[in-house]
Amino acid sequence: MRIHIIIAALGIILLNLSCLKIDKKEPNIVILYADDMGYGDLSCQNPDSKIPTPNLDNLASEGMRFTDAHSSSGVCSPSRFALLTGTYHWRRQHGIVNSFGKPFFNESDITLPQVLKDNGYTTACIGKWHLGWNWEFKNEPSGEVTQWGRVTKFYGPEDIDWSKPVSGGPLDRGFDYYFGDGTINFPPYAWIENDRLIEAPTEIMDINNIGFDTKEGNWEFRPGPKVKDWNPYNVLPKLTEKAVGWINNQSKNQPFFLYFAFPSPHAPIIPNDEFIGKSEAGGYGDFVYQTDWVAGQILTALKEKGFEDNTIVIFSADNGPEHYAFERAQKYDHFSMGDFRGLKRDVWEGGHRVPLIIKWPGQVKKGSVSGKLVSQIDFMATLTAATGAGLPGNAAPDSYNFLPQLLGDESGSSGREVLIHNTNPDKWAVRKGSWLYINDKSGQHTEMPEFFKNLRGYSDFETKGLLFNLNDDPEQRINLYDKFPAIVEELEGILADQKAKGYLQKD
Repeated sequence: MRIHIIIAALGIILLNLSCLKIDKKEPNIVILYADDMGYGDLSCQNPDSKIPTPNLDNLASEGMRFTDAHSSSGVCSPSRFALLTGTYHWRRQHGIVNSFGKPFFNESDITLPQVLKDNGYTTACIGKWHLGWNWEFKNEPSGEVTQWGRVTKFYGPEDIDWSKPVSGGPLDRGFDYYFGDGTINFPPYAWIENDRLIEAPTEIMDINNIGFDTKEGNWEFRPGPKVKDWNPYNVLPKLTEKAVGWINNQSKNQPFFLYFAFPSPHAPIIPNDEFIGKSEAGGYGDFVYQTDWVAGQILTALKEKGFEDNTIVIFSADNGPEHYAFERAQKYDHFSMGDFRGLKRDVWEGGHRVPLIIKWPGQVKKGSVSGKLVSQIDFMATLTAATGAGLPGNAAPDSYNFLPQLLGDESGSSGREVLIHNTNPDKWAVRKGSWLYINDKSGQHTEMPEFFKNLRGYSDFETKGLLFNLNDDPEQRINLYDKFPAIVEELEGILADQKAKGYLQKD
């Protein structure tokens, strides 16, 4: 009799547990992905920052801030590919997707939005894409211009069939919805919704006379088609409006994933008028302030719609700051790279060590700080674990699940120990624990000006490779290459082994 009672009680418990599992709501996911924002731009992690970032500081106070987080590359397209696929970018290609370039992806690639969509999520990408499309060309490029000292051929409005849907973009990578201008400084200068241009371009962007002024630096525009009266100052406000509107149209009964890819603070540095003077770091500082404000608008929309308590919010950036950061440090005493050496395109830490904040109410400890080594490559394994979606066997081959660390469980998986840093095919860095090896006498791609070297007290190195202990020397000032040859050999072996695992060929 007693056994029957126990069995019945266990049955009730199991039934209740199964009901809890069925009723459990999958968390929404919002990734806020800044463009060319340095580790030192956020005031919550740089006490000397000249830029107020109240919304992102508050996000950090409500979640976990990572101090050793990295993008896959030091440039745009590769980092985005790695984030969305959980794969080292260099297994496919090193460089960015240029104007009207083919997709970075193969058709066989499995993406984070695709996995989430297959598991019941509504998915959207709003903002910068920069991962290629399959444009329909009528003929070869008909335009020609001299830019950066070389002659460049470019497509004009009449060279492309604008009437057809454009394949290969976000809708073919697992997103239900896309809105954006593709890439703010690349043609076509027009709005794209899903797989069609809202308006066909009829004019050519005159790169020598944009019609507006930047607040710092150059326009960095590539020549190509634009719609009439295209105003780049409208891009960030329009994307903000679209993101807030999309969130407001979501339902509590349907989990969603929003990948909001800022065009800012990437050049052209064009903060809107209401943000001028909001920082003490010039036009760039004001643009970062506006980027923070936009993040605040999206976070407010989540809260007002009642999504906040069941949404994972991630803020990060695709690589370090652009070369304008050198002059900015001298002029405003603001160091966008923080205390780290280098910037965008470099394999120095400043090229790929990026801001990372993750908030998940009720799951992630408020105001926590993690020094664990993590990469944006790891988002895919971590987020699919957090949602219970699971990964297909051939997906995200380089992604580590850091969910245990995110939830404060240090007794579980040790997480990532090794990470390969790379931007260009001839220069590599290998991280294992606190050791960082570079297979060159310098980690730079963009030459560091002498005035900046003097400002920071940097000296050059002469060994054929470099070795640093980042626990003791995060600024990469003390080269230990000759002192620890066995560690150099070990890290060279790790790099060789990773390369031997293969490259992903284009379809």
